[in-house]
Amino acid sequence: MKQRQNKKASIRELALELGVSTATVSRALNNNPSVSEETRTRVLELADQAGYMPRVGQRFRNVVGLVYPSNPVTPEFGSFESALLTGVMKGLDADRYDLALIDIQRDRAKSESYTQFFRRKGVRGVIIRPVSPEPTIAEAIADEGFPCVMVADRSDHPNIGFICSDSGRDSFRAVDHLIHLGHRRIGLVCHTVLDSDHRDRVEGYRRALAEHGIARDESIEHFLPASMEGGAQAIDRLLSHENPPTAIFITNPVPTVGALHRCLELGIRVPDDLSIVGFDDSDVRSRTYPKFSAVCQNAEQFGYDAARWLTRRLEGTETGVIRVHRPTTLQFNRSTGPAPERPIRLASNRSDVIRVEFPSRKNKT
Repeated sequence: MKQRQNKKASIRELALELGVSTATVSRALNNNPSVSEETRTRVLELADQAGYMPRVGQRFRNVVGLVYPSNPVTPEFGSFESALLTGVMKGLDADRYDLALIDIQRDRAKSESYTQFFRRKGVRGVIIRPVSPEPTIAEAIADEGFPCVMVADRSDHPNIGFICSDSGRDSFRAVDHLIHLGHRRIGLVCHTVLDSDHRDRVEGYRRALAEHGIARDESIEHFLPASMEGGAQAIDRLLSHENPPTAIFITNPVPTVGALHRCLELGIRVPDDLSIVGFDDSDVRSRTYPKFSAVCQNAEQFGYDAARWLTRRLEGTETGVIRVHRPTTLQFNRSTGPAPERPIRLASNRSDVIRVEFPSRKNKT
């Protein structure tokens, strides 16, 4: 079957070409186990060649997928996903596209190509949100030629387009700011998943120390889950060090909030006793006490830009591969101040009761 320009095959046309019923074609496209592997392979191969897409009535479905390699909703993503989703919906609305959330790990059959899987799902293009250190799934989708764009990560692969933030520069500036406030012991708290963006933040932190002649101390660099518990755990670990830091740079919003909450629980005054610079991708920084200084990226803009580019690509007004590095901003609020004369320290007694050792105040249990 030769695909005519601007005309995609229907299930009826596929069935006629293969000499099977339309019901068989429909079941094969939907991965129904009642269809033999041989028949299903023939149907999928012809559907690929013919550019088959599901219809609603007489219209092709204008649906874009927001694709996650695995479970798309976990607490450690914080406000990023909701902000990203808001931007995607705004971007799709301009060309009247709909959105489907897709979990590849759960729904894709091992024998399916990504193109076959997405066509079975009825989506014409996908926005890919990687959640692993290497965006290999995005690269594989791009290699198949399926319309796609990746957000919040980048790749040197020639076929994959992306929209990401350039957070290394402002991570450097954040730590540089702390150093100019007199801090020489600055802890790092980073997500365990070191994608390209998190690697940039770590590199910015380390480069700032190096440029000021401050030796890096791996014992005050902690890689923890990007959760409230991870932030609280970071405070306990860093301030229990024999030589605690007087400031901390945290590379994710949720653990920043967790760290601030833990300080409130322990009676640690931010920034008088401890300075904290965090990271934000929406307005989380304005909803904590104190409001925290942060390297800020605009997750909503990521979603909007990705959706607008992809829909234009599907409408034929965009070609090529998009590569956008969006700058972050650095906002100073009330969580940073001059370094104290001596750091505070956590200690525990034989009953495992944490005691906060304040150099200039009475100790608090």
